[in-house]
Amino acid sequence: MKRFMPLALAVASANLAAQPLPIEHVLVSAPLQKQEAETALPVTVLSGDDLRRNARATIGDTLGDIPGLANASFGPGVGQPVIRGQQGPRVTVLQNGTSSADASAVSADHAVSVEALLADSIEVLRGPATMLYGAGAIGGVVNVTDNRIPRQRIDGVEGGAEMRHDSASDMDNGVVRLDGGSGNFAFHIDAMYRDWNNLNIPGLAAREHEDHDDDDGDHEELETTDGFIDNTGGRTRALTLGSSYHFDRGLVGFAVSRLENEYGIPAGAHGDHDEHEDDHGDEHEDEHGDDHEDGIRLDVEQTRYDLMFELLEPLPGFESLRSTVTYTDYEHAEIEGAGEIGTLYSNETWETRVELVHAEVAGFRGALGLQGRAGEFSALGEEAFIPVTDSRDLGLFLIEDWRTDNWIFEAGLRLDRDERDPDAANSGKQDFTSVSVSGSAIWNASDDWQLRLYLARSERAPSIEELFSNVDGLGPEDWIEHAATAAIELGDPELDTEVSRNLDLSLHWHNGNKDLEVTFYYNDFADYITLMNTGLEVDGLPVLAYVQEDTKFYGVEVNGQFGLGSFAGGELQLGVFGDVTRGTLDNGDTVPRLPPRRIGGRLSWGSDALELWTRVVAAASQDRPGANEEPTDSYTRWDLGADYRLPFGDSELTLFLAARNLADEEIRLSTSFLRDVAPEAGRSFEAGLRYRF
Repeated sequence: MKRFMPLALAVASANLAAQPLPIEHVLVSAPLQKQEAETALPVTVLSGDDLRRNARATIGDTLGDIPGLANASFGPGVGQPVIRGQQGPRVTVLQNGTSSADASAVSADHAVSVEALLADSIEVLRGPATMLYGAGAIGGVVNVTDNRIPRQRIDGVEGGAEMRHDSASDMDNGVVRLDGGSGNFAFHIDAMYRDWNNLNIPGLAAREHEDHDDDDGDHEELETTDGFIDNTGGRTRALTLGSSYHFDRGLVGFAVSRLENEYGIPAGAHGDHDEHEDDHGDEHEDEHGDDHEDGIRLDVEQTRYDLMFELLEPLPGFESLRSTVTYTDYEHAEIEGAGEIGTLYSNETWETRVELVHAEVAGFRGALGLQGRAGEFSALGEEAFIPVTDSRDLGLFLIEDWRTDNWIFEAGLRLDRDERDPDAANSGKQDFTSVSVSGSAIWNASDDWQLRLYLARSERAPSIEELFSNVDGLGPEDWIEHAATAAIELGDPELDTEVSRNLDLSLHWHNGNKDLEVTFYYNDFADYITLMNTGLEVDGLPVLAYVQEDTKFYGVEVNGQFGLGSFAGGELQLGVFGDVTRGTLDNGDTVPRLPPRRIGGRLSWGSDALELWTRVVAAASQDRPGANEEPTDSYTRWDLGADYRLPFGDSELTLFLAARNLADEEIRLSTSFLRDVAPEAGRSFEAGLRYRF
C-alpha cells in the first residue's frame, strides 16, 4: 500500500485512455442494438481514436488496463483477456458475433486469433453474457468487430494505412485497409504484417525463490537470460477480403480471411524437462536470440469464411432478421528442438447464429434466437494429452425489455445442449443441459443519475480440456506433459456443470463532459472448475488437476473522466480508475491467478491538431496467489504519448509517439502462468504514422 500513497496525488490528474464516454456507441453485441446506457449489462467499448491508441499486438494487452479486465500473458506473442478474474474457457472471444474458433481456450500458451489493429471496435461484456452467447460466456464476452462484410452502402473508396515500431521487442507493424463500393455493391480489403524479436526486460527473466532452495543449501545455479527473454520473437501475416450486396430490405455478404502466426514460447516455460532439450543457455547467439534450436515455437494457420444475411420485416410481427454462418479451419503445430513437431492441434468449426427481433407487443421489445456450433478438435503426436473430440452445441435464447418513463426492465432466458464425444478408452460421450436466466432493472433517477441492477443465474458445461486432459493415462508413467507449459494437466470426465449466481449493482453519474461509474459485483459459483497445482511433481514436472469446488468472486470497479475546461487553446481532461477482484474457494484458499488491486489514471490535453497525454497504473502486490502458486510484487507503470494530426483536404496524416514503463519497472503479472520466468516489457518507445483518406 505504500506505493499507493504518492499515487493518490497523481491520480487527481489522470484518466484511463481506454474509456470513451459511454452513451454514444450502439452495441452490435446485443440483438436489440442498444446504447450502453440502455442496458444493465456491464459494458466496456473501445472504438475510434481510443482503440487506435490502445491497440497492441494481443487482445489481452490491448484491454489489460481497463477496470475489471486484465492480461494473461504467455510471452509477447500471447495475451489472453481476463474478465473479473475469469479466463480461458469462461471468456468467449468473438469475431463479429461468432466464435474465434481457435485453441486459446484449451491452454494459456495459445494465442487468440483476432487482431485489435484491424478492428473497428471492441465490445466487452463484463460478467455473465450466457443469455446471448452460451455457456462459454459465463465470465464475459470480448467481441471484436470489423467491416469485413460491409453493412452500409459505400460510394467510392476510402481507407488508410498505418506503420508503427515498438522498441521493447523491435516490433514492426503494418496495416492497410480499403472500403469501397458502387450502387448496391460494397467491398472490404485489409492486410497486416507484424515482425518482432526477443522481448527486452529489466534484469533477469527468471526469478529465484528462497523456499525453493535445497535443505542442505546446495542449489544449482539458476539458468536464465539477462535483459531479454529468449525465444520470444515471431511474425504474423493476415489478409481479409469481403463484399456485400445491398437490396431494399437488407443485404447478403461474404468474407474470407487468412491468418498465419508464428511465435516462440519463453524458454523458461518448458525448462529442462523435454528429452529433446539441452542447456538453453548454450544457444543464445546474441541479445536477440536468433538461434532458437532448443525453444518451442507455435506455427499457427487459420482460414475463416463468413456468410451474413440481414432482412428487414422478414415476417409479420418481426422487425428484422440477422443470420451468420461461419466456417473456421484452425491448425497449429508446437515445434520443438531443431524442427520436430511435438503436437499438432486442429480445430475445424461450423457455427451459425440467427436473431429475430420482434415488433413491440404490449410494451415489450425483444429478440429470440438460435445458435449452433459443431466441430472437431484434435491434438495429434507423441505429446498429445487431449484426445480427438467431436463437439455439438445448440442454444435457444429469448431477450425482452419493457420501459416506462424512468425505468427499463430486462429479462433473458437461454437453454443450451452441449455434447462432447472423445476418442478415448476411458471416457465415453458426455452430454450437458444448461439453463440460464437473467433479470435487470435500470432506474433513471434524474437526468444525471442512473442506478443499474443485474441478476443472473448461469450454467456452463465443462470444456474439452477440463474433461479429457490425460484421460487415458492410468498413472504417472502414462501421463503426458504439455511441453509448452512444462506441466502435466489432468482432466476429469466426471466433472459436472458449474452454476453461477450473479449480482451486479452500478451507480452511474453523467453530466456533460463528466462521467463516473461505480460497480459492485458478486458471483457465487457451485461446482466451480479450476486448474489447481496439486503440489505433486513427476520427473520434475508440476502436476495440475481440474477440480470442482464451490467458489465466490466479488469485486469493485470504478471509472471516471472529467473535462476540466480550456487551457492554452486546448481541452484538459482527467479521470481515475480502480478495481479489486477477490476469489475464494470453499476450503478457504484463494482462486489462483487473480489480478491484483489497481488504481490509475490519465491526464490529457488536446486541440484540433495535437494531443498530449500521460498515464499511470499502479498495482498492489498479489500476496494471495492461490495454493502452491508464487506471489507477485507491486509495481507502478508510467506512460506518456503524443498524437499530431495533419489534415490534407479530406485526408489526414497522424504522427504518434508513446513511451511505456518509463521507470523500467520489473512487472510480473499474477494472471500469467509464466510470471516466474517471463516478466512484461521494460522501458519501451513506440513511434508510428497513420494515413486516412
